[in-house]
Amino acid sequence: MSEQYSLIRDLTKLNRQSWNKLAGNQPMLQLEFLQLLTQTQCACEQTGWAPHFLVLERHGELAAAMPMYVKSHSRGEYVFDYAWARAFMQHGLEYYPKLLSAIPFTPVPGPRLLATSHEDRVKLAIAAQSIAQQNNLSSVHILFPNDDDRAALLEAGYMLRETVQFHWLNQDYASFEQFLASMNQKHRKKIRQDQKKVQNAGITFKWLSGSDINLADLSFFYQCYEKTYYEHGNPPYLSFDFFQQLHDAMPNSVMLVLAERANKPIACALNLKTPNRMYGRYWGSMEFIPGLHFETCYLQSIAYCIENGIEVFEGGAQGEHKLSRGLLPVKTWSAHWVGEPGFAKAIARFLDEETQAVDHYAQVLSTHSPFRKST
Repeated sequence: MSEQYSLIRDLTKLNRQSWNKLAGNQPMLQLEFLQLLTQTQCACEQTGWAPHFLVLERHGELAAAMPMYVKSHSRGEYVFDYAWARAFMQHGLEYYPKLLSAIPFTPVPGPRLLATSHEDRVKLAIAAQSIAQQNNLSSVHILFPNDDDRAALLEAGYMLRETVQFHWLNQDYASFEQFLASMNQKHRKKIRQDQKKVQNAGITFKWLSGSDINLADLSFFYQCYEKTYYEHGNPPYLSFDFFQQLHDAMPNSVMLVLAERANKPIACALNLKTPNRMYGRYWGSMEFIPGLHFETCYLQSIAYCIENGIEVFEGGAQGEHKLSRGLLPVKTWSAHWVGEPGFAKAIARFLDEETQAVDHYAQVLSTHSPFRKST
């Protein structure tokens, strides 16, 4: 069997149709999305995200692939390994550069070992280790892999790390009111109180997607997005040029929740979507109004999913506050291979202890479900 591995640094050399067929329907894994991150210089060598996409060709055709970046830092990953980097440094070892398989700035679970068979997924996982060893990279990290990937990564000798996100599941709700009725009285009352505060402030909402989104809408969203980052002391990862080109390239994948007062925009959230799944990504507001964040980011998105028959809304990384809005805890994973044997053993012990703590945390969360027990 004729097989050939390659590392692709120029993403325009990849066949879009072949890549997207392997990637499935998640918008952030489409080659258009990944190319835009590089072309707009959001995820590129200059920002510490040097693309080195691994491809496996069989008889000249793309058989499997893996989005990979050589990282010179750990920002924008949502799986925190800063303590590991410090430990390396304290022992006179270099942690960076490292090899990362992830969607930049995107803590969304999904395939990372893009293949149609378990055998090819294992091959990719092992090939990534070999690349790290041959190029003196300290480690390989695969962030938010799906269950098929996880099985292959375990077989290839990776260590697994467990985290928790919050996702909303559509139980064939006929309306937002039916969704609220499925919640217990305490949480239903709290949501209605928060919604009342927003309504009393004169806030109304628009849902925009596809050709309904114009340049002024995107420009206002970016004002909000940029303001949120600077309020937390950091420049934004993504540029306005990225969002503008994303809407041009994938218009039906972009959805905005626009909050207005007296026909003037005041806050905005941007989601990405497929026909059966929506991903909460970014938000910002020009002023603080009680309850506006939760309504714009979560409740309006849930209402949109109900109205459009979307099965799952992923609310993004972290945030126990999402539980009271009807998003339930879901375990997510990352996988790690560390070349230095001593550190690999120490990290394995740490992950064993951390996993027990995360499991306990998830169990505690499950006892605080906002839904009625009969639901």
